[in-house]
Amino acid sequence: MTRLIGLSGSLRQASFNTALLKAAAQVAPESCHIEVHTIHGIPLYDADLEEHEGIPPAVAQLKDAIAAADGLLLATPEYNNSVPGVFKNAIDWLSRPAGDIARVFGAKPVAIMGTSPGNFGTLLSQNAWLPVLRTLGTAPWFGGRLIVPHAASLFDANGELIDAAARTRLQTFVAGFCRHVAGLHSA
Repeated sequence: MTRLIGLSGSLRQASFNTALLKAAAQVAPESCHIEVHTIHGIPLYDADLEEHEGIPPAVAQLKDAIAAADGLLLATPEYNNSVPGVFKNAIDWLSRPAGDIARVFGAKPVAIMGTSPGNFGTLLSQNAWLPVLRTLGTAPWFGGRLIVPHAASLFDANGELIDAAARTRLQTFVAGFCRHVAGLHSA
């Protein structure tokens, strides 16, 4: 069984990206399990806080989950044509202390997807993540890209993905990433 951690980069209760991640977990192949996480409970990064109190429990738990997973699926919003500050903050915490970067992120297969209400989905945000992922030593998957524009018309009031074409694209994307990760672990 391929085990992925899906991480939503939004704090919003009715986040389209969290909904997209939950839909990804629903459409994943039977051989692949996606465990959905959010960045709730992660404080703003503060080196003084880290020095005096250590790594916050929410960060430590998420670090351990990512380290134990076969791959990481990021569902990123796009704010002002780039990565959301709260999501970048969470990744910054996850890279602390620096000695843990290899354990948490080293050669970890990572796929990026995202949805937004606008016309361009999260194209710019996804591109902006690439230097961060390279710096952390991850292994980004370039076998597919999932950019889902017009989110408000694709999800119902309960956060269910109701658009059949978007669901099919999501299913293809997730299946491709799962095959990629499984192939790495069987080699």
